Amino acid sequence: MAEIGFSQVKKRYGGTQVLHGIDMQIADGEFIVIVGPSGCGKSTLLRMVAGLEAISEGEISIGGRVVNELEPKDRDIAMVFQNYALYPHMSVYDNMAYGLKIAKLDKTQIETRVARAAKMLELSHLLQRKPRQLSGGQRQRVAMGRAIVRDPGTFLFDEPLSNLDAKLRVQMRLEIKQLQRSLGTTSLYVTHDQVEAMTLADRLVVMNAGVAEQIDTPMAIYERPASRFVAGFIGSPAMNFLTGQVGDDGNGLTLVDGTKLRSGNLKLDHLAGRPVTAGVRPEHLHVAAAEEAELHLQVGVVETLGADILAHGRLALVEGRQDDTTKEILTVRLPGAVRVAEGDRLPLRADQEALHLFDSDTGQRLADV
Repeated sequence: MAEIGFSQVKKRYGGTQVLHGIDMQIADGEFIVIVGPSGCGKSTLLRMVAGLEAISEGEISIGGRVVNELEPKDRDIAMVFQNYALYPHMSVYDNMAYGLKIAKLDKTQIETRVARAAKMLELSHLLQRKPRQLSGGQRQRVAMGRAIVRDPGTFLFDEPLSNLDAKLRVQMRLEIKQLQRSLGTTSLYVTHDQVEAMTLADRLVVMNAGVAEQIDTPMAIYERPASRFVAGFIGSPAMNFLTGQVGDDGNGLTLVDGTKLRSGNLKLDHLAGRPVTAGVRPEHLHVAAAEEAELHLQVGVVETLGADILAHGRLALVEGRQDDTTKEILTVRLPGAVRVAEGDRLPLRADQEALHLFDSDTGQRLADV
């Protein structure tokens, strides 16, 4: 069993604290993705699990055993790095077998394990090649093969796909997901790419400035983000944010320019008259008939993606001249069949059930919304 536990884990460099008390339990066989912007502490946390960084405070356990003082080799983990970390003078076979030779396994065991991993990763025909003779995707497979042959209790991935081009990243993402499912190995995966995180994870850990802002399934985080930061980080394109105030009667929202947003079945009585930040995702805005429109987008840039169109611009005043706009930036995702051009004024309505409200000061999600 390879459950991983974090209990008030903190990390300091001198007087600077970079991790602020991480609490989390990872089940055996679970695939956890830690996601966040550069400098949020996600790689530091992974390296602490690996034993490559000392823990300043708290405890990390693997398989029920506290590992704070254990050497990396004694933690039953295998790590896949961003830069592959292959020995350039060794063949693919020798790179995959190296750790097993150091562990003094007999030759038959080594050959069996390497052959099994190579078959799984479609590397059997490349075992005698050197890393320089391989593509980026093949090198990453070798790095994963080197981890697999050790048969560890836990896989640790530190942004393993960031050096690959977009098409290869998609392919390798699928392969990593299928591999983890077939092996059933507990996995902890770090990335700054929220699309990668959403597609791979059983659960996500969204990090911000050394704090785990939310830990939940990808869809739970997408549908009910715990803070404005999480809402803006998860989802592509990012969520739109509009400044406003809940009506004095607890009915609907009034934006800074006077635009009214209906709140549908949302219960806002407890927020009556309160300043809020309203969030709505681009895919939850739709072109509406003029009489049904709540928002108007003054289109500035159009991105044609084939199946979809992204229209970017500013929130236009409901009444007034064609060029009357606020400072609120808005993005809407539309079906590819919709015809829209720069300079158009699009009437929009928002899915009332998909509105999110956040405290204007703290950025935290407002309860019961």
